[in-house]
Amino acid sequence: MTLTPDGSWCTMRAKKRIRPLADLWEWQTEAACRGLDGAVFYSPAGERGSERIRREDRARSVCQACTVREKCALFALALGEPYGVWGGLTEAERRHIARQAQAGQTAGRGR
Repeated sequence: MTLTPDGSWCTMRAKKRIRPLADLWEWQTEAACRGLDGAVFYSPAGERGSERIRREDRARSVCQACTVREKCALFALALGEPYGVWGGLTEAERRHIARQAQAGQTAGRGR
């Protein structure tokens, strides 16, 4: 299952609609993080504990005020983005959401 940018779930076998690539990325021009140092959103190698929490909190504070936060989070979920803070969601939070969605889809098949 894959989360699409509009927030719906689809299977990988679903027929893909062709649309302009700019439509997928255009929201980024409005992002509050545009032009900021990526180090705020992506952890350096070996970052752990309180250091990581502080960096993620800084990133979330930028995301909190962003007008395209939801689009950003959905985009990262749809792509399975493994790194960084996107739309205020950390790597671990996105993995958790994806696992929950997968579990929900698996449970739904048993009916």
